[in-house]
Amino acid sequence: MDMQKFRDNAWNGLWKQNPGLVQLLGLCPILAISTSMVNAVSLGLATILVMAVANLAVASLRNFIPYEIRIPVFILIIAALVTMVDLAFNAYFHSLYLVLGIFIPLIVTNCIVLARVEAYAAKNDPLSSTLDGVMMGIGLVWVLAVLGGLRELLGSGTLFAGIDMIIPSLSAVQVFGDDYPGFLIAILPPGAFFVFGLMIAAFNWLNQRSAARQRAQPQAVAQDKPGEEQPAVA
Repeated sequence: MDMQKFRDNAWNGLWKQNPGLVQLLGLCPILAISTSMVNAVSLGLATILVMAVANLAVASLRNFIPYEIRIPVFILIIAALVTMVDLAFNAYFHSLYLVLGIFIPLIVTNCIVLARVEAYAAKNDPLSSTLDGVMMGIGLVWVLAVLGGLRELLGSGTLFAGIDMIIPSLSAVQVFGDDYPGFLIAILPPGAFFVFGLMIAAFNWLNQRSAARQRAQPQAVAQDKPGEEQPAVA
């Protein structure tokens, strides 16, 4: 895989084709589990692992999977990986596993995972497919981190609540102090839609601003060039 393809895959996953803000896939777990940054990022990391290994497996086996049964086979591969992740969370992060609940098994039906397996891994080599899964997963994680962080900050005035479920020696950061009354709607379902909508609006504004700058650059260069001398008329 050449460097240009690597850059394209990375840029597509992180920004241009971001699964959360552009493709709007997996909205159920994005909105439901993003009540805190720790919960959101934990689910995102689990999704990265599933996406990367699923893409690798499908890209490696794509020539042996009949076209007519590809979707059931893809789902079977994803389900096996999700089961392993679910058991690992239950064994090593039991408290977090209880908080995330049904959303870890629901990675099986997450449109982000199946969409990348079908759209990319089934048509490309294992290395670039694995990279695509990782980058798409990272793109989802940063969206979840920002969404979960904003909702937690507005709703309870803290950051990293629940980090002790992963690292017992750490605790949440009280950003606004212990007397912060909290903005309850931020951590309720309507707050998820409000904050996520604002994130999409900001994302689109940044893209439009970048596009306007790119259109303005050629015009500025053309204006800076000296005009051609007109031939003298006898």
